[in-house]
Amino acid sequence: MSTKPKTNFRWTILSLLFVATTILYIDRSALGILAPELQKSIGWTEEQYGIINSVFMIAYALCFILMGRLIDTIGTRKGYLVSIGIWSIAALGHALSRSWIGFAVARFSLAVGQSGSFPSAIKAVAEWFPKKDRALAVGIFNGGSNMGTILSPLIIPVLVLNFNNWRVGFLWTFPISIIWVLFWLKYFRNPEQSPYVSAEELQYINSDSNENENTEKVGWKDILPHRGAWAIAVAKFMADPIWWFYLFWGAKFLNEKFGLNLKEIGPPFFIIYLASWGLGIFLGWLSSKLMKIGFSLNKGRKLGLLVCALFAVPVALVPHTENMWLSVGLIALAAGGHCGWSANVFSLMSDIFPKKATGTVAGFGGFAGAIGGAIVAFSVGKILQDIGTEGYAIPFAIAGCGYLVALLIIHLLVPKIKTINI
Repeated sequence: MSTKPKTNFRWTILSLLFVATTILYIDRSALGILAPELQKSIGWTEEQYGIINSVFMIAYALCFILMGRLIDTIGTRKGYLVSIGIWSIAALGHALSRSWIGFAVARFSLAVGQSGSFPSAIKAVAEWFPKKDRALAVGIFNGGSNMGTILSPLIIPVLVLNFNNWRVGFLWTFPISIIWVLFWLKYFRNPEQSPYVSAEELQYINSDSNENENTEKVGWKDILPHRGAWAIAVAKFMADPIWWFYLFWGAKFLNEKFGLNLKEIGPPFFIIYLASWGLGIFLGWLSSKLMKIGFSLNKGRKLGLLVCALFAVPVALVPHTENMWLSVGLIALAAGGHCGWSANVFSLMSDIFPKKATGTVAGFGGFAGAIGGAIVAFSVGKILQDIGTEGYAIPFAIAGCGYLVALLIIHLLVPKIKTINI
Protein backbone atom coordinates (compact mmCIF):
# COMPACT_ATOMS: atom_id res chain seq x y z
CA MET A 1 0.00 0.00 0.00
CA SER A 2 2.74 2.46 0.90
CA THR A 3 4.31 2.19 -2.58
CA LYS A 4 1.10 3.08 -4.42
CA PRO A 5 0.66 6.58 -5.81
CA LYS A 6 -1.92 8.88 -4.30
CA THR A 7 -5.37 8.01 -5.63
CA ASN A 8 -8.89 9.38 -5.74
CA PHE A 9 -10.68 6.10 -6.33
CA ARG A 10 -13.53 7.09 -4.00
CA TRP A 11 -14.86 9.26 -6.81
CA THR A 12 -15.05 6.21 -9.09
CA ILE A 13 -17.21 4.51 -6.47
CA LEU A 14 -19.32 7.67 -6.26
CA SER A 15 -19.80 7.61 -10.04
CA LEU A 16 -21.15 4.05 -9.82
CA LEU A 17 -23.61 5.19 -7.15
CA PHE A 18 -24.64 8.08 -9.41
CA VAL A 19 -25.28 5.79 -12.40
CA ALA A 20 -27.28 3.32 -10.30
CA THR A 21 -29.44 6.14 -8.92
CA THR A 22 -30.00 7.39 -12.47
CA ILE A 23 -31.19 3.95 -13.60
CA LEU A 24 -33.41 3.70 -10.52
CA TYR A 25 -35.17 6.99 -11.27
CA ILE A 26 -35.62 6.21 -14.94
CA ASP A 27 -37.38 2.97 -13.99
CA ARG A 28 -39.31 4.71 -11.21
CA SER A 29 -40.47 7.73 -13.21
CA ALA A 30 -41.46 5.90 -16.41
CA LEU A 31 -44.99 5.33 -15.11
CA GLY A 32 -45.44 9.01 -14.24
CA ILE A 33 -44.31 10.07 -17.73
CA LEU A 34 -46.64 7.60 -19.44
CA ALA A 35 -49.54 8.01 -16.99
CA PRO A 36 -51.63 10.43 -19.11
CA GLU A 37 -51.45 8.05 -22.09
CA LEU A 38 -51.91 4.88 -20.04
CA GLN A 39 -54.89 6.38 -18.24
CA LYS A 40 -56.59 6.81 -21.60
CA SER A 41 -55.64 3.43 -23.06
CA ILE A 42 -56.15 1.28 -19.95
CA GLY A 43 -58.87 3.40 -18.38
CA TRP A 44 -57.91 3.72 -14.74
CA THR A 45 -59.46 6.46 -12.60
CA GLU A 46 -57.62 9.09 -10.56
CA GLU A 47 -58.35 7.09 -7.43
CA GLN A 48 -57.02 3.86 -8.99
CA TYR A 49 -53.86 5.68 -10.06
CA GLY A 50 -53.50 6.87 -6.48
CA ILE A 51 -53.86 3.27 -5.28
CA ILE A 52 -51.17 2.10 -7.74
CA ASN A 53 -48.76 4.62 -6.26
CA SER A 54 -49.86 3.82 -2.70
CA VAL A 55 -49.09 0.14 -3.28
CA PHE A 56 -45.61 1.12 -4.43
CA MET A 57 -45.08 3.26 -1.35
CA ILE A 58 -46.40 0.66 1.11
CA ALA A 59 -44.10 -2.01 -0.34
CA TYR A 60 -41.26 0.51 -0.34
CA ALA A 61 -41.91 1.29 3.32
CA LEU A 62 -42.04 -2.32 4.48
CA CYS A 63 -39.03 -3.43 2.46
CA PHE A 64 -36.95 -0.31 3.09
CA ILE A 65 -36.56 -1.12 6.75
CA LEU A 66 -35.86 -4.79 5.99
CA MET A 67 -33.36 -3.95 3.25
CA GLY A 68 -31.50 -1.53 5.50
CA ARG A 69 -31.01 -4.31 8.05
CA LEU A 70 -30.07 -6.81 5.31
CA ILE A 71 -27.43 -4.47 3.88
CA ASP A 72 -25.86 -3.92 7.30
CA THR A 73 -25.76 -7.73 7.62
CA ILE A 74 -24.45 -8.84 4.21
CA GLY A 75 -22.53 -5.70 3.30
CA THR A 76 -22.84 -2.97 0.69
CA ARG A 77 -21.43 -4.94 -2.24
CA LYS A 78 -23.87 -7.85 -2.04
CA GLY A 79 -26.75 -5.68 -0.83
CA TYR A 80 -26.71 -3.40 -3.86
CA LEU A 81 -26.54 -6.38 -6.21
CA VAL A 82 -29.67 -7.88 -4.61
CA SER A 83 -31.44 -4.53 -4.88
CA ILE A 84 -30.75 -3.74 -8.53
CA GLY A 85 -31.37 -7.33 -9.58
CA ILE A 86 -34.90 -7.37 -8.16
CA TRP A 87 -35.92 -3.95 -9.41
CA SER A 88 -34.57 -4.52 -12.95
CA ILE A 89 -36.69 -7.64 -13.36
CA ALA A 90 -39.68 -5.84 -11.85
CA ALA A 91 -39.27 -3.01 -14.38
CA LEU A 92 -39.65 -5.58 -17.15
CA GLY A 93 -42.85 -6.77 -15.48
CA HIS A 94 -44.59 -3.45 -16.22
CA ALA A 95 -44.65 -4.39 -19.90
CA LEU A 96 -46.81 -7.43 -19.08
CA SER A 97 -49.50 -5.39 -17.30
CA ARG A 98 -52.97 -5.19 -18.82
CA SER A 99 -54.96 -3.45 -16.08
CA TRP A 100 -54.45 -1.09 -13.17
CA ILE A 101 -54.16 -4.14 -10.89
CA GLY A 102 -51.32 -5.47 -13.05
CA PHE A 103 -49.51 -2.17 -12.70
CA ALA A 104 -50.06 -2.27 -8.94
CA VAL A 105 -48.38 -5.70 -8.79
CA ALA A 106 -45.48 -4.49 -10.96
CA ARG A 107 -45.02 -1.39 -8.81
CA PHE A 108 -45.04 -3.50 -5.65
CA SER A 109 -42.21 -5.63 -7.05
CA LEU A 110 -40.30 -2.57 -8.21
CA ALA A 111 -40.50 -1.12 -4.70
CA VAL A 112 -39.11 -4.30 -3.16
CA GLY A 113 -35.91 -3.97 -5.18
CA GLN A 114 -35.55 -0.20 -5.10
CA SER A 115 -35.93 -0.07 -1.33
CA GLY A 116 -32.35 -1.31 -1.05
CA SER A 117 -30.76 1.36 -3.21
CA PHE A 118 -30.47 4.31 -0.86
CA PRO A 119 -29.46 2.31 2.23
CA SER A 120 -26.70 0.75 0.10
CA ALA A 121 -25.59 4.09 -1.32
CA ILE A 122 -25.59 5.88 2.03
CA LYS A 123 -23.59 3.06 3.57
CA ALA A 124 -21.13 3.20 0.66
CA VAL A 125 -20.64 6.95 1.16
CA ALA A 126 -20.07 6.43 4.89
CA GLU A 127 -17.46 3.78 4.06
CA TRP A 128 -15.68 5.78 1.35
CA PHE A 129 -15.86 9.44 2.47
CA PRO A 130 -14.97 11.35 5.66
CA LYS A 131 -17.79 13.20 7.40
CA LYS A 132 -16.78 16.61 6.08
CA ASP A 133 -17.28 15.45 2.47
CA ARG A 134 -20.39 13.31 2.86
CA ALA A 135 -23.03 15.98 2.18
CA LEU A 136 -21.30 16.86 -1.08
CA ALA A 137 -20.88 13.17 -1.99
CA VAL A 138 -24.53 12.44 -1.25
CA GLY A 139 -25.56 15.53 -3.23
CA ILE A 140 -23.59 14.25 -6.22
CA PHE A 141 -24.87 10.66 -6.24
CA ASN A 142 -28.39 11.83 -5.37
CA GLY A 143 -28.12 13.95 -8.51
CA GLY A 144 -28.78 10.68 -10.30
CA SER A 145 -32.39 11.14 -9.25
CA ASN A 146 -32.41 14.34 -11.29
CA MET A 147 -30.50 12.80 -14.17
CA GLY A 148 -32.98 9.93 -14.29
CA THR A 149 -35.95 12.27 -14.26
CA ILE A 150 -34.27 14.46 -16.90
CA LEU A 151 -33.59 11.54 -19.23
CA SER A 152 -36.99 9.89 -18.78
CA PRO A 153 -39.13 12.56 -20.50
CA LEU A 154 -36.49 13.08 -23.18
CA ILE A 155 -35.95 9.43 -24.12
CA ILE A 156 -39.11 7.51 -23.16
CA PRO A 157 -41.56 9.53 -25.33
CA VAL A 158 -39.23 9.21 -28.34
CA LEU A 159 -38.95 5.44 -27.91
CA VAL A 160 -42.67 4.97 -27.33
CA LEU A 161 -43.70 7.14 -30.28
CA ASN A 162 -41.14 5.60 -32.66
CA PHE A 163 -42.03 2.02 -31.75
CA ASN A 164 -45.70 2.91 -31.26
CA ASN A 165 -45.72 0.75 -28.14
CA TRP A 166 -45.74 2.01 -24.53
CA ARG A 167 -44.07 -1.20 -23.31
CA VAL A 168 -40.73 -0.08 -24.74
CA GLY A 169 -40.68 2.65 -22.10
CA PHE A 170 -40.25 -0.01 -19.39
CA LEU A 171 -37.81 -2.31 -21.22
CA TRP A 172 -34.87 -0.24 -22.43
CA THR A 173 -32.94 0.14 -19.16
CA PHE A 174 -32.46 -3.59 -18.51
CA PRO A 175 -29.25 -3.96 -20.59
CA ILE A 176 -27.82 -0.85 -18.89
CA SER A 177 -28.45 -2.43 -15.48
CA ILE A 178 -26.55 -5.56 -16.51
CA ILE A 179 -23.52 -3.47 -17.55
CA TRP A 180 -23.63 -1.62 -14.21
CA VAL A 181 -23.62 -4.92 -12.31
CA LEU A 182 -20.44 -6.00 -14.11
CA PHE A 183 -18.65 -2.77 -13.15
CA TRP A 184 -19.87 -3.03 -9.55
CA LEU A 185 -18.54 -6.58 -9.23
CA LYS A 186 -15.19 -5.53 -10.64
CA TYR A 187 -14.57 -2.35 -8.66
CA PHE A 188 -16.49 -2.24 -5.39
CA ARG A 189 -14.79 -3.38 -2.20
CA ASN A 190 -14.34 -1.79 1.20
CA PRO A 191 -11.57 0.86 0.95
CA GLU A 192 -9.23 -1.24 3.10
CA GLN A 193 -9.59 -4.17 0.67
CA SER A 194 -9.49 -2.26 -2.61
CA PRO A 195 -6.34 -2.64 -4.75
CA TYR A 196 -7.08 0.77 -6.30
CA VAL A 197 -6.77 2.80 -3.07
CA SER A 198 -3.44 4.27 -1.94
CA ALA A 199 -2.34 4.64 1.66
CA GLU A 200 -2.81 8.41 1.39
CA GLU A 201 -6.37 8.10 0.17
CA LEU A 202 -7.22 5.51 2.82
CA GLN A 203 -5.84 7.80 5.50
CA TYR A 204 -8.00 10.65 4.16
CA ILE A 205 -11.13 8.46 4.06
CA ASN A 206 -10.59 7.50 7.70
CA SER A 207 -9.40 10.95 8.79
CA ASP A 208 -12.34 11.63 11.09
CA SER A 209 -13.30 8.06 11.98
CA ASN A 210 -13.26 6.67 15.48
CA GLU A 211 -10.60 3.97 15.34
CA ASN A 212 -11.94 2.40 18.53
CA GLU A 213 -15.45 2.02 17.19
CA ASN A 214 -16.56 -1.59 17.35
CA THR A 215 -18.03 -3.21 14.25
CA GLU A 216 -20.70 -5.41 15.78
CA LYS A 217 -23.96 -5.51 13.83
CA VAL A 218 -26.77 -3.33 15.11
CA GLY A 219 -30.52 -3.80 14.96
CA TRP A 220 -33.58 -1.60 15.16
CA LYS A 221 -33.66 -1.95 18.95
CA ASP A 222 -30.23 -0.28 19.04
CA ILE A 223 -31.26 2.86 17.12
CA LEU A 224 -34.90 3.43 18.11
CA PRO A 225 -34.17 4.63 21.67
CA HIS A 226 -32.17 7.54 20.24
CA ARG A 227 -33.99 10.77 19.38
CA GLY A 228 -31.74 11.21 16.36
CA ALA A 229 -33.42 8.23 14.67
CA TRP A 230 -36.81 9.84 15.15
CA ALA A 231 -35.55 13.21 13.88
CA ILE A 232 -34.41 11.48 10.69
CA ALA A 233 -37.77 9.69 10.46
CA VAL A 234 -39.60 13.05 10.71
CA ALA A 235 -37.32 14.58 8.07
CA LYS A 236 -38.14 11.76 5.66
CA PHE A 237 -41.82 11.35 6.58
CA MET A 238 -42.59 14.98 5.83
CA ALA A 239 -40.28 15.61 2.86
CA ASP A 240 -40.19 12.42 0.79
CA PRO A 241 -43.93 12.46 -0.07
CA ILE A 242 -43.42 15.88 -1.66
CA TRP A 243 -40.82 14.50 -4.05
CA TRP A 244 -43.07 11.53 -4.84
CA PHE A 245 -45.87 13.98 -5.62
CA TYR A 246 -43.71 15.81 -8.18
CA LEU A 247 -42.59 12.51 -9.67
CA PHE A 248 -45.98 10.79 -9.93
CA TRP A 249 -48.25 13.77 -10.58
CA GLY A 250 -45.94 16.33 -12.25
CA ALA A 251 -46.66 15.22 -15.81
CA LYS A 252 -50.37 14.79 -15.07
CA PHE A 253 -50.57 18.29 -13.56
CA LEU A 254 -48.90 19.92 -16.57
CA ASN A 255 -51.09 17.86 -18.90
CA GLU A 256 -54.33 18.77 -17.15
CA LYS A 257 -53.60 22.45 -16.46
CA PHE A 258 -51.61 23.44 -19.56
CA GLY A 259 -52.47 20.65 -22.03
CA LEU A 260 -48.94 19.27 -22.46
CA ASN A 261 -48.92 15.92 -24.27
CA LEU A 262 -46.31 13.16 -24.48
CA LYS A 263 -44.38 14.98 -27.23
CA GLU A 264 -44.26 18.27 -25.31
CA ILE A 265 -43.47 17.09 -21.77
CA GLY A 266 -39.71 16.77 -22.33
CA PRO A 267 -38.50 20.42 -22.20
CA PRO A 268 -40.37 21.43 -19.01
CA PHE A 269 -39.18 18.33 -17.16
CA PHE A 270 -35.67 18.85 -18.48
CA ILE A 271 -35.61 22.35 -16.98
CA ILE A 272 -37.18 21.27 -13.68
CA TYR A 273 -34.77 18.46 -12.97
CA LEU A 274 -31.64 20.00 -14.47
CA ALA A 275 -32.13 23.10 -12.31
CA SER A 276 -33.00 21.03 -9.24
CA TRP A 277 -29.93 18.86 -9.80
CA GLY A 278 -27.60 21.86 -9.81
CA LEU A 279 -29.35 23.39 -6.80
CA GLY A 280 -29.24 20.08 -4.96
CA ILE A 281 -25.47 19.77 -5.40
CA PHE A 282 -24.99 23.41 -4.36
CA LEU A 283 -27.15 23.02 -1.26
CA GLY A 284 -25.39 19.78 -0.35
CA TRP A 285 -22.05 21.59 -0.77
CA LEU A 286 -23.26 24.58 1.26
CA SER A 287 -23.43 22.85 4.64
CA SER A 288 -20.05 21.22 4.03
CA LYS A 289 -18.62 24.65 3.17
CA LEU A 290 -20.13 26.21 6.29
CA MET A 291 -18.41 23.60 8.44
CA LYS A 292 -15.09 24.01 6.64
CA ILE A 293 -15.09 27.78 7.31
CA GLY A 294 -15.71 27.31 11.02
CA PHE A 295 -19.39 26.62 11.67
CA SER A 296 -20.07 23.76 14.04
CA LEU A 297 -21.61 20.54 12.75
CA ASN A 298 -24.87 21.50 14.42
CA LYS A 299 -25.09 25.02 12.95
CA GLY A 300 -23.73 24.11 9.55
CA ARG A 301 -26.10 21.21 9.01
CA LYS A 302 -29.20 23.03 10.29
CA LEU A 303 -28.49 26.21 8.36
CA GLY A 304 -28.14 24.05 5.25
CA LEU A 305 -31.53 22.47 5.96
CA LEU A 306 -33.09 25.91 6.54
CA VAL A 307 -31.92 27.25 3.19
CA CYS A 308 -33.30 24.14 1.48
CA ALA A 309 -36.67 24.60 3.22
CA LEU A 310 -36.91 28.24 2.11
CA PHE A 311 -36.35 27.28 -1.54
CA ALA A 312 -39.53 25.20 -1.39
CA VAL A 313 -41.91 27.85 0.00
CA PRO A 314 -42.91 29.56 -3.32
CA VAL A 315 -44.14 26.27 -4.85
CA ALA A 316 -47.45 26.81 -3.03
CA LEU A 317 -48.24 29.43 -5.72
CA VAL A 318 -48.00 26.96 -8.63
CA PRO A 319 -51.72 26.01 -8.90
CA HIS A 320 -52.64 29.71 -8.91
CA THR A 321 -50.42 30.74 -11.84
CA GLU A 322 -51.57 30.80 -15.44
CA ASN A 323 -48.10 30.84 -16.97
CA MET A 324 -46.69 27.40 -17.63
CA TRP A 325 -43.03 28.44 -17.47
CA LEU A 326 -43.54 30.29 -14.18
CA SER A 327 -45.03 27.10 -12.76
CA VAL A 328 -42.09 25.11 -14.11
CA GLY A 329 -39.62 27.55 -12.53
CA LEU A 330 -41.28 27.41 -9.11
CA ILE A 331 -41.37 23.61 -9.17
CA ALA A 332 -37.67 23.59 -10.20
CA LEU A 333 -36.73 25.74 -7.19
CA ALA A 334 -38.72 23.53 -4.84
CA ALA A 335 -37.32 20.33 -6.32
CA GLY A 336 -33.81 21.75 -5.91
CA GLY A 337 -34.60 22.54 -2.31
CA HIS A 338 -35.72 18.95 -1.82
CA CYS A 339 -32.53 17.54 -3.36
CA GLY A 340 -30.43 19.68 -1.04
CA TRP A 341 -32.62 18.65 1.89
CA SER A 342 -32.13 14.97 1.04
CA ALA A 343 -28.36 15.37 0.78
CA ASN A 344 -28.24 17.00 4.21
CA VAL A 345 -30.61 14.48 5.81
CA PHE A 346 -28.63 11.55 4.43
CA SER A 347 -25.48 13.16 5.82
CA LEU A 348 -27.28 13.73 9.12
CA MET A 349 -27.65 9.97 9.41
CA SER A 350 -23.89 9.49 9.42
CA ASP A 351 -23.39 12.64 11.53
CA ILE A 352 -25.40 11.08 14.37
CA PHE A 353 -24.83 7.35 13.93
CA PRO A 354 -21.62 5.31 13.42
CA LYS A 355 -20.87 3.62 10.10
CA LYS A 356 -22.05 0.21 11.28
CA ALA A 357 -25.59 1.59 11.76
CA THR A 358 -26.01 3.75 8.66
CA GLY A 359 -27.81 1.09 6.60
CA THR A 360 -30.27 0.38 9.40
CA VAL A 361 -30.86 4.09 10.04
CA ALA A 362 -31.32 4.81 6.33
CA GLY A 363 -33.81 1.94 6.18
CA PHE A 364 -35.76 3.32 9.14
CA GLY A 365 -35.80 6.81 7.63
CA GLY A 366 -36.84 5.47 4.25
CA PHE A 367 -39.59 3.46 5.93
CA ALA A 368 -40.96 6.64 7.48
CA GLY A 369 -40.71 8.51 4.17
CA ALA A 370 -42.48 5.75 2.28
CA ILE A 371 -45.30 5.59 4.83
CA GLY A 372 -45.79 9.32 4.34
CA GLY A 373 -45.65 8.79 0.58
CA ALA A 374 -48.32 6.08 0.71
CA ILE A 375 -50.64 8.35 2.69
CA VAL A 376 -50.10 11.27 0.32
CA ALA A 377 -50.41 9.15 -2.84
CA PHE A 378 -53.78 7.77 -1.81
CA SER A 379 -54.94 11.17 -0.54
CA VAL A 380 -53.97 13.04 -3.73
CA GLY A 381 -55.77 10.48 -5.89
CA LYS A 382 -58.86 10.76 -3.70
CA ILE A 383 -58.76 14.58 -3.69
CA LEU A 384 -58.43 14.82 -7.46
CA GLN A 385 -61.17 12.23 -7.96
CA ASP A 386 -63.59 14.19 -5.73
CA ILE A 387 -62.60 17.80 -6.43
CA GLY A 388 -60.94 17.79 -9.83
CA THR A 389 -57.91 19.80 -10.89
CA GLU A 390 -58.66 22.51 -8.30
CA GLY A 391 -57.59 19.95 -5.72
CA TYR A 392 -53.93 20.39 -6.74
CA ALA A 393 -53.84 23.48 -4.50
CA ILE A 394 -53.82 21.26 -1.39
CA PRO A 395 -50.70 19.14 -2.08
CA PHE A 396 -48.81 22.14 -3.46
CA ALA A 397 -49.56 24.10 -0.27
CA ILE A 398 -48.24 21.23 1.83
CA ALA A 399 -45.17 21.06 -0.40
CA GLY A 400 -44.44 24.71 0.35
CA CYS A 401 -44.50 24.54 4.14
CA GLY A 402 -43.64 20.91 4.93
CA TYR A 403 -39.87 21.34 5.13
CA LEU A 404 -39.99 24.25 7.58
CA VAL A 405 -42.29 22.30 9.91
CA ALA A 406 -40.01 19.28 9.66
CA LEU A 407 -36.91 21.38 10.49
CA LEU A 408 -38.61 22.76 13.60
CA ILE A 409 -39.36 19.24 14.82
CA ILE A 410 -35.81 18.08 14.02
CA HIS A 411 -34.39 20.91 16.10
CA LEU A 412 -36.67 20.11 19.01
CA LEU A 413 -35.68 16.44 18.90
CA VAL A 414 -31.97 17.06 18.39
CA PRO A 415 -30.99 20.48 19.79
CA LYS A 416 -27.31 19.67 19.21
CA ILE A 417 -26.07 17.26 16.56
CA LYS A 418 -23.33 14.95 17.76
CA THR A 419 -22.23 11.37 17.06
CA ILE A 420 -23.63 8.83 19.48
CA ASN A 421 -22.12 5.57 20.63
CA ILE A 422 -24.02 2.31 20.14
